[in-house]
Amino acid sequence: MVGSTGLESRLDEAVEADLAEDRGRVGALLATLDVAGRRAGALHLHRRMCRVPEPVVARALTALSEQELGWTTEESDLLLARLLGMDAEVSPYELREEFLTLATLALTAAEQAEDFDRPRLRVLRGMAEDLHYFQSDAYAPLKRRLAALLAREPRIGADGLPRHVLDALDEYGPAMRAAHPELLAGRGAAAFLAHCLQVGQVRATKAWRRRASALLAETEAGSELVRRLLEGIAAQPEHKYTDLNPWGMSGWGVAGDTNTCLVRGLLWAALDLDADWAAPLIGAVAINAGTGVGGSGGYCRNQPLTTSAVAVLGEFDGPHGEQAVQWLGRVKRAVKNRTVLKGLAKAVEAVSGRAGLTPSMLRERGVPDHGLDPRGVREEPLGAYTAVLSAQSPGVAALAFQGPQGKALKSAPKALREEHARPLKELRGSLKELKSLLAGERARLEEHLAAGTTWAAEDWERYYVDHPVTGAVTRALLWEVTAADSDDGHWTAGLPERTGGGWALAGADGTARPVGPGGRLRLWHPLRAEADEVAEWRDELTARELRQPFKQVFREVYPLTPAEVTTGTYSNRFAGHILRYGQARSLMAERGWTGNHLGYFSEGYSSEMVKELPRPGELPLCEGVFWRARFFVELVDEGAASNGVAVLCSTDQVRIERRAASAGPRGAWELAALAEAPALVLSEALRDVDLFTGVASIGADPDWEDRGVDRAYGAYWQSYAFGELSASGRVRRESLARLLPRTRIADRVELTDRFLRVRGDRGTYKIHLGSGNILMEPNDAYLCIVPKQGAGGSRGDKVFLPFEEDGGLLSVILSKAFLLADDAGITDRTITAQLRTGR
Repeated sequence: MVGSTGLESRLDEAVEADLAEDRGRVGALLATLDVAGRRAGALHLHRRMCRVPEPVVARALTALSEQELGWTTEESDLLLARLLGMDAEVSPYELREEFLTLATLALTAAEQAEDFDRPRLRVLRGMAEDLHYFQSDAYAPLKRRLAALLAREPRIGADGLPRHVLDALDEYGPAMRAAHPELLAGRGAAAFLAHCLQVGQVRATKAWRRRASALLAETEAGSELVRRLLEGIAAQPEHKYTDLNPWGMSGWGVAGDTNTCLVRGLLWAALDLDADWAAPLIGAVAINAGTGVGGSGGYCRNQPLTTSAVAVLGEFDGPHGEQAVQWLGRVKRAVKNRTVLKGLAKAVEAVSGRAGLTPSMLRERGVPDHGLDPRGVREEPLGAYTAVLSAQSPGVAALAFQGPQGKALKSAPKALREEHARPLKELRGSLKELKSLLAGERARLEEHLAAGTTWAAEDWERYYVDHPVTGAVTRALLWEVTAADSDDGHWTAGLPERTGGGWALAGADGTARPVGPGGRLRLWHPLRAEADEVAEWRDELTARELRQPFKQVFREVYPLTPAEVTTGTYSNRFAGHILRYGQARSLMAERGWTGNHLGYFSEGYSSEMVKELPRPGELPLCEGVFWRARFFVELVDEGAASNGVAVLCSTDQVRIERRAASAGPRGAWELAALAEAPALVLSEALRDVDLFTGVASIGADPDWEDRGVDRAYGAYWQSYAFGELSASGRVRRESLARLLPRTRIADRVELTDRFLRVRGDRGTYKIHLGSGNILMEPNDAYLCIVPKQGAGGSRGDKVFLPFEEDGGLLSVILSKAFLLADDAGITDRTITAQLRTGR
């Protein structure tokens, strides 16, 4: 910059001489320079002091800060960039008082320049406030000068915008300026967008929103401006941006600090536009900002944007409220950030509360149909071919193709892929969305099953059984109906069946109960049924080969035990198990349990996993009691993963807590006696814990025994691997009793109390129904087999399963049974070696 004049060398020599013997050489040299030379000297000394604090240089900079030097915008920007952002060369927390000198010169340059870097000055003001509070009153004058400078009217550029609006600190700002020059240059756009920049928190104030509405009304094409800028951030890829901080760090995400504030303002402004596009677009912003590369939920590309978008969705009302809840559901499936999910729960409660419905019931009113007809089918002509997108029972999305004569094709032919690539890509995107939607509907209906929700017949028909998407799940489930004029509360169970006059529930005995006007429906739960009825329906589903979207008819139940009556407020039913922590933690998160991580870090030695349970009874509820379960787990000292997270954990008590709905969302939770909890609440909580234990226990790991019988927890492994069955194991045994007689190995298998006994040509084997582990008769030698997934043997046998079991142990047991029944055909050397030595 000025090195060619030799000024920098002369200044350095003067500084070194003054450091040896201070005779004011630096000041004397600066006094000989013209205005441009003094600016150049100030820039050099400023950089030198960023690297090494020197009193001689500090005095010179202080003197220069008091002079009118005619600073340019570029020079002002350079001084600020040295203090803040990726180019930062100094930390205020290292230089302390010296930083005040550096910041003062940068502020003087900004005051004298034609324009200044407003975003960096805002950050500098926040830092000055912190430093004033924690370190020195000397920062008070700097704070006042910064406030006065930031209060100035911004300079409008040739494009009609101040440069701090849609700034160039990230890729989003320049992209929007290039894409929408006419909208941004329109009347009122600059003032409105500058107002949007004031939203630095999750929520905008009422006063801000009133002013935003007034400014937007005066803005040319204001609604279109908001829409286009939000579309831009919804599609903005992740990138490296300038993070305004004193540590020289960069940021990764979809927008930098300043544009994040601007988009937050746009989100709140969109709420008040009452536009059909607003809720879907805000939802898209939340998902793009709230997920990682490729749409993964591992981290947020921009958490502030995501939390604001979620909060805005929570403010929608009326028909747009239904859209908002639908998008909140999509956000919940896509985003895993705990802060976002807490805000999301509040948003859903807010929207549903205004509608007088539960969150789940409101979501049912906004489930999209993806263009499917009442059969759950959407046909798209693609030249001579037809693509068929469908939602099929029990909740499966499919994309199939037909040839010119309607012949079914195995896949999209080459001609279709080449000539219709774009619509084919869009269809595959719709298939992905439909799969996600069906997964959400399955989860939502399972929540209703656990809550005992009831619906009016009209709502059940409209939003469930007749819906082209939700109906694919609904029609594979067992329902109960009661008449509107029923005095005895009698419910009749059946499977949905369309009749000439509407819908009926078909009973296992061949009768059909019409679903009449005014009737009420709920999902059948085995906890409310007699044993004979449960057995009858399990036989019926097996005979029909009707696969359910989740365990309903074969669902495990967990009534209160005498031991739990004695303990009163806690259950030890699943205490004392050793689980693989990573697998258990994933299952807990999937089932809605939250709590701190276990590991070798602060507070990582124990955890209380908590899940708020669906409220029982008729919904919507405005009053009543909330219930939640608390499950205690502890770290087991067995080493840790590279990030310090536990490898194993042990299980302890399960407790139930309650809170009056009138206490509000921040009301205190109270420990409840297990006997006071509704039967469904207790049963569903214990069912989750049984799942964690059954799937993640080391006793279900067939490789564990190979690590050595003398290792720690070997006794536990033996007791679990071949011990008494839990409720899930007993249901598995009952399912096998129905399924095995229908298979080709029926004459080679028999069920005992804990085992499936299989007779092969080379030996007889016992497969434990709780763990899937195998013993060989007559010595009970352990046989380790890690099978391929799927219910089938070496000959490709496929067995109908009435439900998709978490962990897939039922299919694993069947696979092992088919393999061992044909043990003469086993060629795997790791297995045949065990068969030879294990006898």
